[in-house]
Amino acid sequence: MPHEFHLCDVFATERYAGNQLAVIPDAGDLSTDEMQAVANEMNYSESTFVTGSDDEGWDVRIFTPNSEIPFAGHPTLGTAAVVREHLADDDPDPVTLHLEVGDVPVRVEGESDDPLYWMNQQPPEFGETFDRETAAAALGLSAEDVRDDLPVQWVSTGLPTVVVPLQDRAALERAEVDLDGYAALTGDHDGKNVLAFCPEPRDPAHDYADRVFAPFYGVTEDPATGSSNGCLAGYLVRHRDEPLDAVVEQGYEMSRPSLLHLVAGERDGSDGDGEIEVQVGGRVVPVARGELY
Repeated sequence: MPHEFHLCDVFATERYAGNQLAVIPDAGDLSTDEMQAVANEMNYSESTFVTGSDDEGWDVRIFTPNSEIPFAGHPTLGTAAVVREHLADDDPDPVTLHLEVGDVPVRVEGESDDPLYWMNQQPPEFGETFDRETAAAALGLSAEDVRDDLPVQWVSTGLPTVVVPLQDRAALERAEVDLDGYAALTGDHDGKNVLAFCPEPRDPAHDYADRVFAPFYGVTEDPATGSSNGCLAGYLVRHRDEPLDAVVEQGYEMSRPSLLHLVAGERDGSDGDGEIEVQVGGRVVPVARGELY
């Protein structure tokens, strides 16, 4: 039977910017293979499938062009916006999505015609660190391009990411995935996203610029990555030892300018145990709707 789909741009500065997303509602009758085929046909970083709902929220599965993943940021925000605008009986706030990684509530902030959508991510987990040479080789850079005052580190708020601190935006703009170097950096663990960042945004009103590379998932470079930027938020709180309230630029090198809002700090009531709360927000701009035959 035909299935409706919605296209939207997430973390977008305007229409036809940000990260593209296809959302397929009422997809409970599709098999896993059919969902994977649709995601491959759409060929966006991710596509999502709303497979059901209950009193607590909406069941959602997330696929890249070549595999299913348990969590991703821009699909979470974009799907919540489609659910709120087209599937829910009222205007729920928050919108809770049942994802493989767990329940993720998405709250709405601001004017009704152009709100920011915010998600709470899982408290970050911090794993192994890597030497500058290995990280640089994965990005086609020299070791001197990688900062030595911050670690290259595996971090996860649901989808693991290797965070690489670079010296400046010139190094960020020169970065280009070297597949052999990427395999050496990511091959022995589940952190397949590599986020490189620098504290040198284009707009002085913003705080950081970054890029995310994920060839393992069939995404050479991603224009806006909520999950990896959630990892960055936790990383910055851990290593700066202070709360974070920042705006990050991504996707400019791809002509898909994106802005991600990050808020993070020690969780209320954590009694100094180091548990960090991470929130990631951004705009969702509708682009098109249609029908799959």
